[in-house]
Amino acid sequence: MDITSLVGFLLACGLILGSIMMGTAPISAFIDIPSGMVVIGGAMAAAMMAFPLKSFLALPMVMIKSFLNKQDDLLEIINQLVSLAETARRDGLLALEGKMAEVEQPVIKAGLQMAIDGSDADTIEAVMRSEMEAISRRHKEGRALFDQIARFAPAYGMIGTLMGLIMMLSDMSDPSGIGAGMAVALITTMYGAIVANVGFQPFAEKLGLLSKQELTAMELVVRGVLAIQSGESPRNLEQRLLTYVHPKQRPQPE
Repeated sequence: MDITSLVGFLLACGLILGSIMMGTAPISAFIDIPSGMVVIGGAMAAAMMAFPLKSFLALPMVMIKSFLNKQDDLLEIINQLVSLAETARRDGLLALEGKMAEVEQPVIKAGLQMAIDGSDADTIEAVMRSEMEAISRRHKEGRALFDQIARFAPAYGMIGTLMGLIMMLSDMSDPSGIGAGMAVALITTMYGAIVANVGFQPFAEKLGLLSKQELTAMELVVRGVLAIQSGESPRNLEQRLLTYVHPKQRPQPE
């Protein structure tokens, strides 16, 4: 679980709630159910219009993924690929069949199985890169959904504010109620800003980062599998794959 997403979300909510409680207005002044319906309901309805139903229904799972995603350990993947390269270099590609049970990543298994079955390098690379492209498309669609909801929410907040102003200005018989009416009208703008900048835009950015990290790990795997298939030296493979790791995270030479 990525604790930073949860901590950041709770911290943002806590700061907003704490600021409200420290102010002079009661917390009830910031609660308006119709405003919430306009912002949240409107943003979701707009997202349903903009995306296929299957993509929209995946929204909860995408949100959960941003909280529970387990980042791939590049060093662990590199060590495993180097170990497999040593086995293949010493005993041949067919010897890798006995190592398949130790491989956890499905993408490594798929690539190695093609190599064991005698597929050439071009075929292996084409298949694995097609898989990368499919994953990239799914990630982009998930992020686009969050981006669009973050864009729709402030717009519906403004719509709600305009609705409130129209209702307030349509009855000016009691001037003393103008201030309260204006406050209620502005709540939808606040709701729109909160939904966008606390609920969806940060998660859209997080999903983009997670996508880059996963695709980097897959690129590393593709290059590793191709090197194993070609019989490259394990030492050379390790040095090449370590270029994907931040210099401070690389193992220091003894």
